[in-house]
Order: sequence, then C-alpha cells, then structure tokens
Amino acid sequence: MSVYTLNLRLFWPLVTCILTALLLLHQYIISGSEDQGNDCSDQGPGAVTLFKYILAFILCYFFIKYCSTQPGSARRAFHKVPEGHGKLGVSKRELLDDHYERHVRLSPHVLGHSKAHVAKLVSELVKVGRTDVPPESSLAFRGDFIQIGSSYEEHKVGSPDCFDILVPLRAPRGLKLEASVCTDKHGGPPLCTLNTPRKAEWARRHKAFTDTFMHLHNAQSVYKMSPDSVQRWFYTATQRCLATFRFLFEQRCSLSLSLSEEQQVLLRLTPRSDYVCCHISMGIRLIPAFPLGDGAFLVASQRAQRGEDLWTVYFPRQEQRLLAWLKGRLPSSSCHLKCLQLLKEVRNLSGETLDQKSGAEWGGVLSSYALKTAWLRLLLSTPPEAWEECNLVDRLDDLLRSLRESLQSRALCHLLLGGVNGLLPDSVALPKLVKETVPSNLWAEFSDITLDMVSARLAYSWNHLPRLIRLGRPQRTSLGRGVRCKYIDAE
Repeated sequence: MSVYTLNLRLFWPLVTCILTALLLLHQYIISGSEDQGNDCSDQGPGAVTLFKYILAFILCYFFIKYCSTQPGSARRAFHKVPEGHGKLGVSKRELLDDHYERHVRLSPHVLGHSKAHVAKLVSELVKVGRTDVPPESSLAFRGDFIQIGSSYEEHKVGSPDCFDILVPLRAPRGLKLEASVCTDKHGGPPLCTLNTPRKAEWARRHKAFTDTFMHLHNAQSVYKMSPDSVQRWFYTATQRCLATFRFLFEQRCSLSLSLSEEQQVLLRLTPRSDYVCCHISMGIRLIPAFPLGDGAFLVASQRAQRGEDLWTVYFPRQEQRLLAWLKGRLPSSSCHLKCLQLLKEVRNLSGETLDQKSGAEWGGVLSSYALKTAWLRLLLSTPPEAWEECNLVDRLDDLLRSLRESLQSRALCHLLLGGVNGLLPDSVALPKLVKETVPSNLWAEFSDITLDMVSARLAYSWNHLPRLIRLGRPQRTSLGRGVRCKYIDAE
C-alpha cells in the first residue's frame, strides 16, 4: 500500500501565500473602516500599516531564502518509494538509479579519506614489526602490506567501513618451505601445505621454532607449518607492535585489537574527534600471508580451524592487474562497478528476510568473491562497448542469468585456478604451482537443495525488486550514524 508523505516544498510556500493573502485582506478591511473617521489618522493606522507591510516582507524574504538554499536536501530527505515496476510511470532503471544514489554509492571523498587513514595506521604497524635480519626462532613482518578487497577495488556497498590488508611474513633465516597442492576430492579450490624438505636438518636444529609453529607428520617425515599457530603468533605480535605507537593516535581515535573465533585478527578504529571524516568507525582485517611467488600468497584456510594444516592461495597482484586491464578496455562511462554493487545490494536486501540458517547458506553461495568471479567472467566474455551506462539493466539481467545458469549446473569455476585462462591477458601471470591445476568449483561444498533454493530466490528477488527496496533499508544518513556530511550532500 502506498503511504502519503507530506511534501514540505509545497506546504510551506502554500502556507506563506495564504497568510500573505489574509494579511492583505485584513489590511484592506481596516483601511476601509478607517476612511470613515479622522481621529488620530496621522499616527495610529500609519504605524500599524507599516508594521504589517514589514511583516509581509519578512515572510516573503524567508520564503525566497528557503527556496534558494534547499536545492537537494528536501529531495533526499522526503522521498516516496514507488510500489512496483511501472506504477506511477517509474521504470526499473529509475528505481535502481534512485536506490543506488541513496544507499549503494560510495562517496569518493569519504573513501579517499578512509583509505588514507588506514594506510597511515598499517604503515606504522608493519614498520614497527619489521626486522632487517629475521630471528632464528620466530617469524617477522616483511615490512610491507597489500590492500585487497572491495573497498580498494571500489565496489563495496554503502560506507567504506571495512578494509582487508595482507601482511607478508618472513620466515627464519635458513628455513626452506615447499608448497604442495592438495586437490579437494569434491572439486573445490585446491588447498596447499607448507612443508620443510624431507628429513630437513634445519628443523631438527631449531626445535624451539618447530615446536611453536609446525607439526611433525611421521608418515612423511616432514614438518608442516600450522596456520593456527601462525595466526596466534600474528595476533600477539600485532598487539605488541600496536602498544609501541598507540600513543600517536590516542588523541584522535581509539584502537582495539581482537582475535575472532575464526582466528581472524581485527583492528578496529573508533574516532574521538573529526580525525576520520564524519566519524566513521572502521574495521581493518589483518591477514598474515606467506609469499608463494609471482605475486601470489598463502593464507590460512578456513579448514585450519578443524586442525588441518591447510593454506588457501590468494592472487592479489593478478586480480589488480586484471581489473586495471579491464578498466583500460572499457568506456569511460562504464557501468561495470555499479553493476556489481547493485548485484551485492540485491543479495543483501533479499538475505535480510531469511532465518539464520538459510541466511548463512544464501550468503555462503553468493559470497562477495563468488559474485565477483561471475562478474569478471561476464566482463571477459562481453564486448567493452556493451558496458556503457545506458545498458545497466541489460548487463544486470545478463549477470543474474549467468549466475542462475551456474547454479543450475552446480558449478562456478575459479577464474585463476583452472579457469578461463584463454581469456586472461598476458600480464596476469600465475605461479607454476597452480598454473596446471584442474578447474576448481567455488560451490563444491554446497548441496543441490541449497543451490536450487538460491537460484529460485535470486529470480524472485530480481522480479520483485521494488518490494525488496520498500521493505528493506530505511532512509540512510550520510554514514549510518546520523551525522550529516557536507561533502556527501554536495556530491
């Protein structure tokens, strides 16, 4: 049901006109009666008339000032969401554009400031943790960091309040680690182990290190690096480094470090003043990583929580080169980032109405990386001119259709692990270890029932998008905390 909302831009001018008309009518009546008498005609009525004309002038002045100083705020603050596609002449494109501007679009100003604050903080952290000569009984920070994730790739939805940072580690001097691929029996992305060479002399001589960070596998006579042990050490080392320079930031923001149940190290920044634009609280996920070569890294796998010494391959450099190459091919008015952001928003809106179990399955299948993979596949197989801004709805249709086809075929292959190597540019070089791996399915762990549920709900969500928008998000403030931002309002 459509709900009527008072339009203040029409209400106040109307009230002003009515009051002015009543004032003039009253003055006309009084002046007519005063013409019949002459007592005190030179003072009383003249003063009253002057006062009333001044009052009318003040009313008109505030009316003109209101109209000239409110070009956009009223349009943002009082908006009537149409009920459905086609009703009141509103098309799906207009609905998407309106919702994108109010809830999805990233403010370039706030994004730039947030990235600068995170870079300053993390730079100080890795500088303190860096050592020129690695100790023989522990790990150390390499001294650099790599920015990954949607905030840096500019397809995050809403507010830039979460950042992912890879922190490369340096192994002790003399320790040689060999990565071995363990192919998933279900066809999922291959995982790796970090091993010492068989019967390595170094491991026997440095018992303190192997007891802390490694597990001995007697069947193979090799030591394997333990992701769980590395994560715990990394949390302690980060805490120690943070304590040495925390005072530099204390007047402007508070810093807190936590280790989640999933063994993820999260650094939270909460501003005390306007140090961070519009007082955004930001979470920085710090991810320890071992270099694999050719710009790839090994990070702890989620299966490490179950006691398995397994690592996942990350390709930050390759993905950055691929995105830069695609950006160079696409037109300047391309809608490719907007398309991915809106797809994520459809996922988020639809997931809000699910129970905890179904919501976890929905978010797991349609993870940000899965959506990004489907989006990159479509970008690589579509002519660049097809991504002009005017084709936004068509490209969203194509992206949703390709996702549903992948769900029905039960497979979404990893782009870089046995994926569409024939479509990748030459600048995207892969490590030899993973170059020849078999195609890996990002949805191998999910049942057919779950994939069917996601496929059906995805079609429903797109077809009933106006309803999802109406029942979904409330009117957003500048940054979700009720603090108005003059920069966002001006954009």
